[in-house]
Amino acid sequence: MEPPPQRPALLAGVAPAPTPASAAVLLPYTNSPRLFEQFWPLAFTPSAGPNARLRMRPWLTLARWHGNIDQASRVADKLVDNAVLHGRPLPGSYVHLRVFGLPETDELIIQVDDALPEFPGFEEAAAQSGEVHGQPKGLWWVAHYRGQLCWDTRQDDDGQIVGKTVQALLPATWDGSA
Repeated sequence: MEPPPQRPALLAGVAPAPTPASAAVLLPYTNSPRLFEQFWPLAFTPSAGPNARLRMRPWLTLARWHGNIDQASRVADKLVDNAVLHGRPLPGSYVHLRVFGLPETDELIIQVDDALPEFPGFEEAAAQSGEVHGQPKGLWWVAHYRGQLCWDTRQDDDGQIVGKTVQALLPATWDGSA
């Protein structure tokens, strides 16, 4: 049996290389085996973020994820809220929330899809330190909970770009160890 592939340290504190606002930072782990998985289409409304949080808490409890469920629920709320505030609705006026666990490390992947194929300001959002400076807002919570943020464009079956997926990878433990 081979050891799991090496991943960048969650606590390294090194910001990713800056990229243009419209350049994607490819999503890791999209085809990884999954410990559990859940998907919710959420109405593209201002209450979508809190709705995501309410759905995540009991579901992660039932899935028996070993990480901090309140932290994961807050990150889901902020990712969905960010999609509603800065993205575009998917057909039917939805935003999609997907969550799954990685069996090797017990890390949690939270993905949110919207119809805007760009992520302006990604480099600033991904490079946040997680240190408290004033009132915490939005995607800062990913860094605060020692998570990693990335994104990529979404394509339909014909290869047409139809939006983006924003992904947060959260460790099961505060220090990032499995």
